[in-house]
Amino acid sequence: MGKRIVVNAGLTETRVAVQEANLLVELYLERHQRRSIVGSVYKGVVTNVLPGMQAAFVDIGLTKDAFLYAGDYTADLGDYARAMLDAEADGEDEEAVARDVDVPDSDADVPASDADVPVEDARIAVDDVDVDVEVPKREAAPPIEEMLRKGQDVLVQVSKESLGSKGARVTAFISLPGRYLVYMPQTNHIGVSRRIRDESERDRLRALVRALHPPAGGFIVRTNAEGKGEAEFATDVEFLGRLWSQIRARYEQVSAPAVLHEEMDLTFRVVRDLLSPEVDEFVVDSREVYEKCLEWVRALAPGLVERVRLYEERTPLFESFGIEREIEKALRRRVWLRSGGYIVIDHTEALVSVDVNTGKYVGKRDFDQTVLKINLESVGEIVRQIRLRDLGGIIIIDFIDMEHEDHRDQVYRALTRALADDKARTNVLEISELGLVEMTRKRVRQDLRSLLSVACPTCKGGGVLKSDATLAAEILRAVPPKAAGAGGREIVVRAHPDLAAYLDGDARDALARLAAALDIKITVQPAAGHVHRESYEIHVR
Repeated sequence: MGKRIVVNAGLTETRVAVQEANLLVELYLERHQRRSIVGSVYKGVVTNVLPGMQAAFVDIGLTKDAFLYAGDYTADLGDYARAMLDAEADGEDEEAVARDVDVPDSDADVPASDADVPVEDARIAVDDVDVDVEVPKREAAPPIEEMLRKGQDVLVQVSKESLGSKGARVTAFISLPGRYLVYMPQTNHIGVSRRIRDESERDRLRALVRALHPPAGGFIVRTNAEGKGEAEFATDVEFLGRLWSQIRARYEQVSAPAVLHEEMDLTFRVVRDLLSPEVDEFVVDSREVYEKCLEWVRALAPGLVERVRLYEERTPLFESFGIEREIEKALRRRVWLRSGGYIVIDHTEALVSVDVNTGKYVGKRDFDQTVLKINLESVGEIVRQIRLRDLGGIIIIDFIDMEHEDHRDQVYRALTRALADDKARTNVLEISELGLVEMTRKRVRQDLRSLLSVACPTCKGGGVLKSDATLAAEILRAVPPKAAGAGGREIVVRAHPDLAAYLDGDARDALARLAAALDIKITVQPAAGHVHRESYEIHVR
């Protein structure tokens, strides 16, 4: 098995797993009560301008005001005609074109207009792309106090979810993803995904887009457009142009703050952004979601319809494919390697550290070869864990010290090759003499640990526990197999009092729907005595 996408459609959350060679490499999760807003477009109103930070706060209708940097702002909707650049002229040199391309000037923290934004519970990754030249810099923006004032309306798109105490980050450089193209109304360049390496194919794709006489603005040709023709591109151009017109019209009609365009749910984004010829199998465990996916695949990628299948076995889907076990491991600090070595992943306020250790492996030759083998073996697992846990910001990898420069070069090359498959933007420095690698990875959403767990009240945040929502989802998945195999009339769930309160509160509707679907009574009882926060029992009567 090469690559597989597995969709678990639960009552309170949808989970999507990506497996490569039966190993879990990516996990996306969307809770139904809290949809991601990355990629959504808003009409906002400026609430405060901060000259000292060259930024502004914008009310887009959320609990916390969003944050807008000066470099992420362009003229508002009334001035778009002036902001739009002339269509790219044939024969114009790439250096001149680059000066007109709106791209970020920071690898570590870039806005949604750059086309490599991953989503997870956010917008699924639009391919890591370039514009056929080295990443150019935007011209220096005027001071923000000259562009924005308190009470001013602005058109913005969410580029980063609210994380911790920080509000969402927004940008005025809009990007609208389609199946094969990404439309950026404020640029005039036609770029091609850097993952498409054949120069003749890149030229062909650019020519196809130009021949369609698309609306004013720029386009990025996505990776899955390789080999496609005019018909597929024409559908995207028409759809994206119509969507942009609707956004502009709604901007004129509504008062701020207001949402102008919302991204579709996770399952649609998976079909649009992840399903490709490289995917051998697309498995869904809900008939309703399966039917929706079939409809979307027929519209977006009809040649892949036969790869979509419904999972109807009694064993839960993620358990059957070994995914549940991998998720559990992804919440641990220590990850064992096959040789007996291990890596340790720790989170701090400033960065994530990854430490490589020999563990039980003592080697067969000299010490230098032992160290090299462990370091090389650790590279693949480190990158897999970075992708799976969606680690972002500054990451420090502490490889075991290597005396020989050529050994350090081997490990560094292995690391850069492994990161080539990561859609998130990364920047990696060479291994230092101390065996340290400094790297950055674009952060758009909460990492997996933050998403699935809460700080332990007993240890004051020194460790983590699964959240009530995660435990409730586990219980909802565990009840059907129990009910199917027992033939009783009632299911009794005994859990920690806090979890029992959550089940009787926020999860009550989901429990009621599950009971109706199974035609069985479900009772929740608080466990007596001192019980572990994550423990629960399910009994059949």
